[in-house]
Amino acid sequence: MTPGKLELLTSWLPTRPWYVSTGAVPALSVAGGFRLDDPEGEVGMEFMVVTDASGDRPVTYHVPLAYRGAPLDGAGNDDRAALVGTSEHGVLGTRWIYDGAGDPVLVAQLLALLHGRAQPQAQSETDTPDPSVTRHGAEGPRPAPTGPGTVAEGGDGTVVTVPTDSGPAALTLVRVLRPSAPDPARICVTAPWRLPDGTEHRAPFAFLDV
Repeated sequence: MTPGKLELLTSWLPTRPWYVSTGAVPALSVAGGFRLDDPEGEVGMEFMVVTDASGDRPVTYHVPLAYRGAPLDGAGNDDRAALVGTSEHGVLGTRWIYDGAGDPVLVAQLLALLHGRAQPQAQSETDTPDPSVTRHGAEGPRPAPTGPGTVAEGGDGTVVTVPTDSGPAALTLVRVLRPSAPDPARICVTAPWRLPDGTEHRAPFAFLDV
């Protein structure tokens, strides 16, 4: 893809309220991630992990990305469905790349993952489940989304309030990743990532409160 994802994120990340500024241009590298499949086969979904090594200490970010073959209706450079940028794919042509918090297909599939109805896929292999991505938390209601969510960005992450058939659900996307254990009182998804020195860590990537 031209420009590449890291090139686009180098410009986009510093515009986010949860970005930890180092006073320098981000020096990004891929640290991990996984994918989810769109049941309709239209939207690519990648839960990308990147590490910024431009400061005294590396900072690792979780950036869900939605790849579309056409602009998302009603979306633009706003907080509802932030356009990270466009890129040219050698086979698929122009791809519109959105922050996944504002993409209704990605949000719906992440909810399905949190409810145990979707299977995480390896980041770089086709038709290969990723067993390192695990769901935690008690079983409970499995509401289905009935419309697009409302996105609220904060210094600690992003909260998407999603209307569902049993009331609103709050989906929290952890943006700055730090090693931590899941909260047994909340439904969450955890996954690993690896720092430039080879150290592997694990933490929740998303929480669901209903």
